[in-house]
Amino acid sequence: MSTLTGSCHCGKNAFRIDGEMPAQLTRCTCSFCSKRGALLAYYTPEQFHVTTPKDADAVYRWQTKLVDHHFCAECGVSTYTDSPAFEMDGSWDGSTRRIGVNARLFDDFDAATAPVAVIDGKNLW
Repeated sequence: MSTLTGSCHCGKNAFRIDGEMPAQLTRCTCSFCSKRGALLAYYTPEQFHVTTPKDADAVYRWQTKLVDHHFCAECGVSTYTDSPAFEMDGSWDGSTRRIGVNARLFDDFDAATAPVAVIDGKNLW
């Protein structure tokens, strides 16, 4: 198994992922995601590990409060999202969660070469 690492701009929020780069990243068009510009790579909570103290971590929640959008309280960079593992029709089993990591933060990542799928979050959610 490989390991991916990354961090925010100032380095106060860093992480490790036990896994590979997904074959495809996701860009969501919902009102929040379109403004923050992240390319999301999805993992299970067990694969994702924050490797820095959480004192610089901040969280934004809106609407249902089911999704935690993490960002660096120091530099403001969006780091990851902890959310229900929603299906494309909006359904959820009520317990399974997933971590959407901002792939732009991965060490040695080139966004220009990454295959990206677009989710029409503007109309789905």
